[in-house]
Amino acid sequence: MFLSPTFEARLGKTGAGVLRYSLVFFFLAFGLCKFTLQEAAAVAPLMAHSPVLFWAGPTLGEQGASNFIGVIEIALGLMVAARAFAPRIAALGSLGMAGALVTTLSFLFTTPGLDPQSSDAGFLLKDLTLLGAALWSAGEAFAAARSAPMPAGRLAMEAA
Repeated sequence: MFLSPTFEARLGKTGAGVLRYSLVFFFLAFGLCKFTLQEAAAVAPLMAHSPVLFWAGPTLGEQGASNFIGVIEIALGLMVAARAFAPRIAALGSLGMAGALVTTLSFLFTTPGLDPQSSDAGFLLKDLTLLGAALWSAGEAFAAARSAPMPAGRLAMEAA
């Protein structure tokens, strides 16, 4: 069975929206959670052995390090949410998300004693799917930015 091209386009557009804004939701929700004592305690052992975040706990304290990560996650979520009117910002936010997700996936290999069959490991594995979504979002947003009309002020500057 084949679908009409119009219906296929609607499916693609709907899927893209769900994919992008589920990324936004994850980053905003988990970013807000980082401001709680429970989440700060939960991420501290993961960050302590991370080649990227090892410095955060000793420098900022357990809650401060968690808050720092929360601010970054919220900022990235807001950047990606801006796709409709600022595709370049969304593309950069998507790349930032990809970097954050690679960092969290590295916890699977850098956290001593993390059981690969534990719920913690399973929770981290979801980031592999989110990484694919972030990379797709970056590519799509960069393509949209390239095809977007140039602002009038920038046109005048490039013409000079």
